[in-house]
Amino acid sequence: MYDRILVPTDGSPESEDAIDEAMELAELTDATVVALYVVDTSDYSALPESKWSALQEELYAEGEEAVAAVAERGEAAGVEVEELVVEGSPNEVILDTASEEDCDAIVMGTHGRSGVERFLLGSVTEKVVRHSEIPVLVVRVSEE
Repeated sequence: MYDRILVPTDGSPESEDAIDEAMELAELTDATVVALYVVDTSDYSALPESKWSALQEELYAEGEEAVAAVAERGEAAGVEVEELVVEGSPNEVILDTASEEDCDAIVMGTHGRSGVERFLLGSVTEKVVRHSEIPVLVVRVSEE
């Protein structure tokens, strides 16, 4: 039923519950997990090119660390994990990646790091749910 499961991560503690759920689902279905970190370019569009270049390196390093952490958890659970770090608008990149990587499901948290979005379903998650052509499993993020 599920051969490839996309799990977007921002490297935050809030994303851990979704990663746990993706790993469990992958174990049950013998699926591969595609770990995705999106370098959100919309947050930095007003920066001058010189400052963006320096920040871009840092954001990519953060992304590599986040997907590597998912891969480590996959290795411990016996789940194959592919790692991707992609630049763009998070909801668009998530949807495009799900299609390009031939994923059967997306597993993501109700919200990520953003404080304001904690009150309701996060705006990225909401956009993915509304526009996805494949099942989206939304995992409630623990309040701890």
